[in-house]
Amino acid sequence: MYVVPPPKGSGSESGSGEVRIYQAWKGNNKFFLQGRFVFGPDVRSLALTIFLIVAPVSVFCVFVAHKLMDDSFDNWGGYVMTIAIVLTSCDLTLLLLTSGRDPGIIPRNAHPPEPEGCDDNTARTPQLRLPRIKEVDVNGTTVKIKYCDTCMLYRPPRCSHCSICNNCVERFDHHCPWVGQCIGMRNYRFFFMFVFTTTLLCGYVFGFCWFYIKSIMIKDETSIWRAMIKTPASMALIVYTFIAVWFVGGLMTFHLYLICTNQTTYENFRYRYDCRANPYNKGLVLNFIETLCGSIPPSRNDFKAKVPREAAALPGRSVAGGFGSPNTGRGVDDIEMGRKAVWGDIGSVLDQLEGELSGNDGISRKSGGLGEMHPETRSGVDEGDGGRGGMLSSWGRKGGNWERSPEILALASRMAEANRGVGSVSSDGTTRPT
Repeated sequence: MYVVPPPKGSGSESGSGEVRIYQAWKGNNKFFLQGRFVFGPDVRSLALTIFLIVAPVSVFCVFVAHKLMDDSFDNWGGYVMTIAIVLTSCDLTLLLLTSGRDPGIIPRNAHPPEPEGCDDNTARTPQLRLPRIKEVDVNGTTVKIKYCDTCMLYRPPRCSHCSICNNCVERFDHHCPWVGQCIGMRNYRFFFMFVFTTTLLCGYVFGFCWFYIKSIMIKDETSIWRAMIKTPASMALIVYTFIAVWFVGGLMTFHLYLICTNQTTYENFRYRYDCRANPYNKGLVLNFIETLCGSIPPSRNDFKAKVPREAAALPGRSVAGGFGSPNTGRGVDDIEMGRKAVWGDIGSVLDQLEGELSGNDGISRKSGGLGEMHPETRSGVDEGDGGRGGMLSSWGRKGGNWERSPEILALASRMAEANRGVGSVSSDGTTRPT
């Protein structure tokens, strides 16, 4: 887990027992200029992206635009270079706005949320009190939101946890390695404008390289092949931009489709709205206005704010004795839009039963606890080799759970029936019926 080390020095900040939030950040982000710029953990790829933009434009200005400026009678070639420089500057600015700002990170909780209807009788089983999912209404459609183990919160609709940045991001679209940042609610607009400007820049360079070759053909009265030989830089730029425009142009077209239908990349790959209604679709015009013209919400994080050093040192996940995670077993598919998890609802119960069979609650073989168990339950344990032999491994481990054999499933049902008839043991050793 990446944590930015506090700055060295003997200032009052280090002696007061307080640190800034960006210094104790639990995610994998990297911060610059005292938290003013927040990048993803793969920020180094940003240098490659800048090089792929600046290098061909520099070649274009030196070997193509400069020659057009010298050959033009009314100095119109100077406008060609100026426009290329302006487009490149806009492209780099949009790249920085996409990569260097908070994409919509939701601050993680220091403790799990309080469960509803908490009382002393249920305090002994915290993992069963927090539901894994909750249902909310979005434009008349019921949407299921999932609990995040790492951030210890229920994710808002359209929010997802990025495994690379280790943060929950609002309206999560995807994590882009070319910009080194998650694309979410607060930077999607700049990301789309960056892709659009890059596509426009590729077309601009491509078109004027051909125009320069055509001008050589007219000036020297030669064929197109001889004109190409006289300007190898133009040919290299034509090939480069032709290849690049297929990637950035295709990406721009795809995101235009997403904007028109008010989808995210994550939703398009996961939920397939062609088979169900999209509760966020407001129509073509309103979708464009919401995505590209709507107000950008302020960041939920004040990375320069100070917090006590003790609070910053708290673990990022719940510990034993606290409110445990509600999804010890994750499902095969995402369930935020109503998909069913294969092991999601019973994974935690089975894991708890297997933990009890391992010998921690008076039922291990060494402590002789098997003799106190129900006969059917004991026979099930013997058949299952201590509760562990029934768990079968497989080549494809899905959702963090191993495939469980029928013996384990049968054992779980028998233990549930046996526990209904077994009394609870009080502190004085007497047995009271439940």
